[in-house]
Amino acid sequence: MRIAIIQFPGSNCERETILAVKRAGMQPEEFLWNGPKEKLTTFDGFIIVGGFSYEDRSRSGAIAALDPVMRIIQQQSDLGKPVLGICNGAQILVETGLVPGLSGNKIGLALTENKRVRNDQVLGVGYYNAWINMRLSDDYQYNAFTRTLTPKDILYVPVAHGEGRFVIPPGLLEEIKVHGLNVFQYCDAKGNIVDEFPVNPNGSINNIAAISNKAGNVMAMMPHPERTPNGDKIFHSMREYIANRKVEQVAPLHYQARPAIIAKYQPKQKTRELIVDLIITDNHAMSVENALRKIEIPVKIKRRIHWEIACDSDEIYQKIISSGILFNDRKESVVSIEEVKQPHETAFLVRPKEDMLGLQKKQMLEHHFNVYGVHSIHHGVLWNVIAREEHDHVVEHVINSHILFNPYAHDCYYY
Repeated sequence: MRIAIIQFPGSNCERETILAVKRAGMQPEEFLWNGPKEKLTTFDGFIIVGGFSYEDRSRSGAIAALDPVMRIIQQQSDLGKPVLGICNGAQILVETGLVPGLSGNKIGLALTENKRVRNDQVLGVGYYNAWINMRLSDDYQYNAFTRTLTPKDILYVPVAHGEGRFVIPPGLLEEIKVHGLNVFQYCDAKGNIVDEFPVNPNGSINNIAAISNKAGNVMAMMPHPERTPNGDKIFHSMREYIANRKVEQVAPLHYQARPAIIAKYQPKQKTRELIVDLIITDNHAMSVENALRKIEIPVKIKRRIHWEIACDSDEIYQKIISSGILFNDRKESVVSIEEVKQPHETAFLVRPKEDMLGLQKKQMLEHHFNVYGVHSIHHGVLWNVIAREEHDHVVEHVINSHILFNPYAHDCYYY
């Protein structure tokens, strides 16, 4: 049984995954994103490894999801072959729409910034690395990755991610639970589902650690079962599934993905806008531009950071600027709104629905710089799209690619 270990630039968990696959009695083979695509059809299964594909530029998994390799893996998954995405691999599967598997593989959910919460207080955001417990959900799906597990099994495995929080619209969440696609949940050492940090390490809705598609052969998992023999039953299940594989023909989930609504940005009253541009080369913009050109969307991309600040006075605003926490004047500069709104360019402002970074900056100003009187700080990214021909048509393709934002984690505005 040959398992392709899929790696993109920035992947870094191939060695642990190879060892886990070998422990399960299968034959792992490394496959790089720029390898011969036709070779993928000869494998029995696929694992998209963890790491930081394309340095998480734009957002985790977004660029790798557009790679031609993922189109082949989608075709192979339609044949019933198992596909496991671990950590960054899970983010890639979510951004391709292979999980949860809506009609046409439309994006239906998001993996977004961690939010560590206890007693209704946000204790921290961003990257988190620890050992956690997880178990099968009460109504779990018997699928390609659960066959050798029982409801009594509690797996003690590591997590290591910055964007591992599942965000799911209520209607889709109910359908996922009905079918048992919320396969694994974070729990305590006794198996209790406690929706607080540290049991829930990232604030994921319903304590979800892994979600599968309806056919049960594709699963997106944020924890790292490959890093410890404690997770080996997942890979043994994969082996058993391949040995007995038959293609399950199932209808897609009923949930219909809603089209993204892009309104015109209107700053709130009594707020100030701060727009920050890089002095050095912006690798994020370059990677997005290259990814779009790969899928034949010929554009030029610019990227800037946008802050919307509400505070009591000019004096407090100057203290915020001089603190240095919003930009680094050695490699960044402040630009005017007019510089962003250029003719023949379309500017989008993308902001997280839950702005953990803005909240963190406000707390830093208070706790480390004794700057009070700051009512709110909102963080966003300004993307400028420039197309030489058929500008409006090309911009529409950029929006539909979802490379700039995930509508379940972000709000997008015309700027």
